[in-house]
Amino acid sequence: MTETTTPDTAFSPPTRFAVPGRIAVSNRTAALWQTATLTEIRRETPVVSTFRFAVPGWAGHLPGQHLMLRLTAGDGYTAQRHYSLASPPDDAGHIELTLDHVEGGEVSGWFHTEARPGDQVEVRGPLSGFFAWPGDRPALLIGAGSGVVPLMSMLRHHRRRALDVPLRLLVSARGPEELIYAAEYGAETTAVFTRRAPEGVPVGRLSAAQVARVVAERPTGGWEAYVCGSNAFAEHASRLLVAAGQPVDRIRIERFG
Repeated sequence: MTETTTPDTAFSPPTRFAVPGRIAVSNRTAALWQTATLTEIRRETPVVSTFRFAVPGWAGHLPGQHLMLRLTAGDGYTAQRHYSLASPPDDAGHIELTLDHVEGGEVSGWFHTEARPGDQVEVRGPLSGFFAWPGDRPALLIGAGSGVVPLMSMLRHHRRRALDVPLRLLVSARGPEELIYAAEYGAETTAVFTRRAPEGVPVGRLSAAQVARVVAERPTGGWEAYVCGSNAFAEHASRLLVAAGQPVDRIRIERFG
């Protein structure tokens, strides 16, 4: 369902060039653990799947936020992980997480090998205001691998609300078979393949020319840039943005690894 209502513009997160980790939003709702029931599993790539949960008490979130997930074993052992939200905020009562199958990962391993619809976990959130995009300004999104997950929440929000602010996405993957959400991308997206590419598509890292081309569009008000990926990718992409003229104080970074 597409809505045309104007997004809430009261939320205005701070901007910084780099952040050592995610910043938790301390409020009563985010501090409460809620039961999340797994309702659907969708395969995205050979090693990545999306897990959809029903969370009746979920108060909503902003695109780019994440949550804490707690998994409890039969013997009482618990494991907790931070995961970015892939779903748009209008998906009332439901959330989606897209997880890599990390070798040796106890939580991701359980999800990919044992989890079935009907299983329950605990979640609390949403967390972090730094990387959130309320939909009120042009957004230039750059992600690699599973770093595209919070960016997809932004893209889905943009589509559902039929927002007229410009949004562009540059997404990097090793090859077409490893491109998460491949079927969902449209004209707003440029895919970059670093090892294998379809015929006629160049192979290589995200380039200065690709970034400069989008930055040069400079919509009214300028871009707010969001970068998410590994430490190496985040450093590479942010340097390309600065070299292309993107203001340092309008670059937000989420990094991992």
